[in-house]
Amino acid sequence: MKFSIKQNILLENLNHVIKGISSKNLIPILNCIKFELTTDGLYLSSTDNDISIQAFIEKEEIDEIETLGEIVVSGRYIYEIIKKLPNELINIEEIIDNKLDIRTTSSNFTLNCNIVSEFPNIDIRNSDNTIILDKIVFKNIIRQTSFASSQQESRPTLTGINFKINKNKLEVGATDSFRVSKKIIELEQEIKNDINIIIPTRNLNEFSKLIIDDEGKVELHIFDNKIMFKFDNLIMISRLINGEFPDLSKLIPEKFNMSMKLDIHQFYSSLDRASLFTSESDKNIISLESKKNLAIITSNIPEIGHVEEKIEIEKSNQEDINISFSSKYMMDALRAIDSDQIELQFNGELKPIIIRSSEDENLIQLIVPIRTS
Repeated sequence: MKFSIKQNILLENLNHVIKGISSKNLIPILNCIKFELTTDGLYLSSTDNDISIQAFIEKEEIDEIETLGEIVVSGRYIYEIIKKLPNELINIEEIIDNKLDIRTTSSNFTLNCNIVSEFPNIDIRNSDNTIILDKIVFKNIIRQTSFASSQQESRPTLTGINFKINKNKLEVGATDSFRVSKKIIELEQEIKNDINIIIPTRNLNEFSKLIIDDEGKVELHIFDNKIMFKFDNLIMISRLINGEFPDLSKLIPEKFNMSMKLDIHQFYSSLDRASLFTSESDKNIISLESKKNLAIITSNIPEIGHVEEKIEIEKSNQEDINISFSSKYMMDALRAIDSDQIELQFNGELKPIIIRSSEDENLIQLIVPIRTS
């Protein structure tokens, strides 16, 4: 294998592929990147057996192709070398004794290669179950749900995001059993078979980082045990989580005793200030009490002090509420909402709080209150 390519083009693609490598992996070959130079262009691949990423550089972007071939080298070392080289032409050549020569006008590196046949085969093929989403819509779905998933590996299904599809309705949900975030999207196409899968949240967040906010579509190819994402010149494959995800629709009530509308920016700022007098060890507890057209937000640390915030609200009736919850969970939920006004819905002091956007009825957040007495 021998070719020449500009540093910025190779680095841009290595920036994507390096995310498929885990520094904690004890299997050396899974810390590597595979270079495969063909008549079409250069394929760069990485995998840690949890996710696989492949980037493709078209031959038109490669200055010169002299000899085709494939090699496997340490991902971290090749990435750091290319990253630190100046933005000029790089000559890359496989030389004798299974080594890779990386050369510019002023620098020369030699990297030991690994055995190509030991690199895992990445199965890239399209699925009959394919969803096509706008890039920005997809990124927003992940941003508005991923924060609610669990970090506890003891409940694997809750460490993922649930994608459910019925005909042309996509329902995406996450929960850690203390909060829920659910987003509903109407698809442009209708899916023949119902789909109900759980994708690891970490993998979705990694893929979301690869997407540049511009026009275009993302293809989701769904298989029995994996999902493949495709856009532009990038492909990422993720495993699926086995298990049954909770039916979130059963957790969200349809009727409420009382609701209040309030300015999201005022509410967030009040929570932010009140959270100064909360502690993570005590679940960041904040209390909210309604009195006529006011919501009174309070928090207290006996050895530190007390804070009280007041904001104007619009209530659905004359009922009042006095409820406690985690300020962190509420602020996480508010950050996922893209509107100026929200509605909080209540069914009592010990029943879940529902948070809805005034501009997006398809985004629903739920927070379980905290008993304080």
